[in-house]
This record gives sequence, structure tokens and C-alpha cells, in this order.
Amino acid sequence: MHSRSEPLRIGIAGIAIESSTFSPHRTTIDDFRVTRGDELLARYDFLKPGDGVEWVPLLHAVAVPGGPVTEETYERLSGEIYSRLADVEPLDGVFIDFHGAMSVLGRTDIEAEFVAGIREIVGPDVLLSASMDLHGNVSRELAETLDLITCYRKAPHTDAWDTRERAARNLVARLRSGGRPQKAWVQVPVLLPGEKTSTRIDPAKRIYALVDEVEAMDGVLDAAIWVGYAWADEPRCQAAVVVTGDDETVIAVQAQRLAEAYWEAHDEFEFVAPTGTLAECVERAVESTARPFFISDSGDNPTAGGAGDTSWTLDALLRTPAITDPGLTTIYAAIVDPEVTAAAISAGVGTTVSVEVGGKIDSGPCGPVSLKAEVAAVDPAEGVAVLRTGGLHVIVTSRRKPYHLESDFTQLGLEPRKADLVIVKIGYLEPELYAMAADWLLALTPGGVNQDLLSLGHHHIDRPMYPFDPDMPTPTLAPELL
Repeated sequence: MHSRSEPLRIGIAGIAIESSTFSPHRTTIDDFRVTRGDELLARYDFLKPGDGVEWVPLLHAVAVPGGPVTEETYERLSGEIYSRLADVEPLDGVFIDFHGAMSVLGRTDIEAEFVAGIREIVGPDVLLSASMDLHGNVSRELAETLDLITCYRKAPHTDAWDTRERAARNLVARLRSGGRPQKAWVQVPVLLPGEKTSTRIDPAKRIYALVDEVEAMDGVLDAAIWVGYAWADEPRCQAAVVVTGDDETVIAVQAQRLAEAYWEAHDEFEFVAPTGTLAECVERAVESTARPFFISDSGDNPTAGGAGDTSWTLDALLRTPAITDPGLTTIYAAIVDPEVTAAAISAGVGTTVSVEVGGKIDSGPCGPVSLKAEVAAVDPAEGVAVLRTGGLHVIVTSRRKPYHLESDFTQLGLEPRKADLVIVKIGYLEPELYAMAADWLLALTPGGVNQDLLSLGHHHIDRPMYPFDPDMPTPTLAPELL
């Protein structure tokens, strides 16, 4: 244990991605943004010089959610982290910044394996603190290997950076004076998509309100509830609760309280917006006077792990006369197709191109779609183009890219506020889009993150599990002290 005058040495590392095992996309090293050194330190603006800590940057890698990570990619990233760890020893602690739903081909529970590798290098006395997404998974192995573990409390994740700061702050505090805390861990056999568990609405809103209440109790350091990740087929994929602190009785009682609150609401969770088939949603949007009217193309949401090139929705839109009618302005964001994007950029604004779009990574729902359109805008630096046919503006990209911000559209000359319909590959609307939408529907569309979980074919999750076993008995939710 350190006195307050002694400097601490804390390493920073992480590999962060959400991986759908139902997506044919494969995530490689080119999909990750890798930072080291000063660039990695600059990622965390809450790390202040003179705080008595030497923050030691190792490596952090983050990617847009996608399909499973190739083993070669994981070995390369984790191997460099392990090598750097060995070179910079000794450390007092390690701050681990990851998502918690990474899948690697041929492996299961990769985050637990990753953290175990860190523990093997640094030894039993170094404290490990992890910040996670609430859509991550917490197996017993992961919870046991970490000393401190926490996750976001908001979905959409408006508290992501607050969570990282909390994980770092608690680590420093425990190294200074508190030592290793106890953890009460329990899994809850419920597996639901984020679109049913948004903290904007009940029951998640009221359940997550309990987290702050528990954290404020004497003897408690942190409390966290994980929804889990619905689009991977691994035993760890389910909801989980961890309460951390020094009073074993309090943390155990409160972990069970949070777990029981989640279970008691398991059949209350509903989609965060009204839902329907794509055809139903488009018909209602066209007939509505609310503008702009947003529709979520949820089955191929790249920020949940979809391939981003599922062309089923685009094919349906092109077959809908109201959408291709020049009298209605519709923006479709977006579909990844490097070949088509390059062709559009090469042809230039104002030209007409005939292309086969999408369905090249995930061809299951629909193969490439024929599109004859005018090139309305290009952004060569970003590798993005807009193809216009009638009133439909289709954004095509060279890389998988989420469209969450108004600036994502306006930098292409598109004005979503003045559009009639904006159809986005997304689940729940991120804050800027949510604030902009005059109305909103969530279309239940096919893809690697299909909201119809029962249709995907989970074979490796623990059973019984809700909603796969709707009549399952009430589980015993007794926490383990780790």
C-alpha cells in the first residue's frame, strides 16, 4: 500500500469492440484505431499532470462493432500489450478500457482470457480496474481476475467517459489507501437487445436508478448492471451484476437486490420505439406529417455488429414508388461498398453510374442490388459518396461507418432536418438524431443483429434463458463473493 507522497505507476491498455457472431463480417487489424504513447494518454482528458500518478500508456485499440475478430488480429494486439507490460514493469495498477463483447474466432470469453494474460505478467499484487460497456458480458472468470469492474449506466451511452474516469479514480483511491475490495457477482439469465433495454424508459430507467442508490451506501465502492450482448452465441452472454466494496454483507445483499430487480422486470422490457416491418414503417412515415421522420434499419446496425452492407432494405426502398418519387426527400444512411464508392468518386458529381450495391459481405438477406443513380456528392478524403435516384439519396461508404451526428450528413451537403424521411442503419437513435426526429419508428429488418433473437440460432448460451425459454422457473440469484 502506498502513502500519499509516493508516485503510482498505472498502465493503460485495452482492445474494444462489440462482435456479432451472427455476422459474416470479419474484423481485422485494419478495422482498429490503435493508439500508443502520448496519443493514448491524450485519449483521457481526466488524467491530470501532478496527480501523483505516472500513467504508463501501453496500447489501446478500438473498432466500430462488427463480426468476430480474426485470431491473427487479436494475437497481434494482445501480444503487443503483453510485451509492453513486461517491458515497463513494475506497475502498481492497470486501467483496462474495453467493451466486454469482443469475440475472436475459435475462442470464447476472450476478455477473461485477455485479462488473465495481463494478470500472469503483472502478478497477484497489482490492482486491475476495468471500464466496460453495459452491453458487455461478465463471466465469473472475468469478474474474479479483475479487482475493480464497472460499466456505463446510460443507454445511449452518454456517460461513457464518466465511467472510464470512475474506473481510473477508484483504482487510484484503492492503491492509495483502500487495498483490494471484495466483489459480489451474479448473472441473471436474461438476454435482451439494447433496443429493449434503453435507460431512457422503464423498466431499465428505474432499475439503473438503483445503481446510484446502492453505490452511495456505506461499505460500497461501486455498483454495476450489465445487460449483456445479445448477438453473440457464448455461455457468458447474459445479464450480470457486480457490487464492489468492503462490507461483504452489504455488497452481497445489494447485488442480489439489483439482480432480482432486473429479473422481476424481465418480461416488461419493450422496444424503445414503436416497431413494424419496413413496409409498415415506410407507409406510416410517408403518410405522416411529422418531418423529419426517422426509421431505424435495425437488423444491420453497424454499431451493434452488423456487416453494414446488408442490401435488403435498399432493395425494398427502390421498389417503393413513394420513396423514389422526386416529390419526397429520403436519405438512406448508409451502405458500405468500397467498389461502388470508388466508382462514384471517380465518376464525379453530376455523372450517372450504374452499379451493384451491397450484399457482398452479408449476402444472406439479399445480394447486390442494381442501382442507376446520379452522383450527388463525394468526399474522397472520407471515402463516401451520395447516389441519388428520384428523391432517394443513398450514402455509400468505403468503410463501415455509423451515422449518429448531424455533421455526418451535412458534410455531404445533405440536410436531414429538411428531409421527409431519414432511414438509418441504427437501433435506438443516438442523442442528436433523437432530438432531431419529429417522429420515429424502429423497423424490424434482417441482418447480423436481427432484433428477432429467436430466429438467429443461439446454441451455446446457458439455458434456460429468457426470452428463449419464456416459461422458465424463477432463478436463484444468490451472488458469489469473489
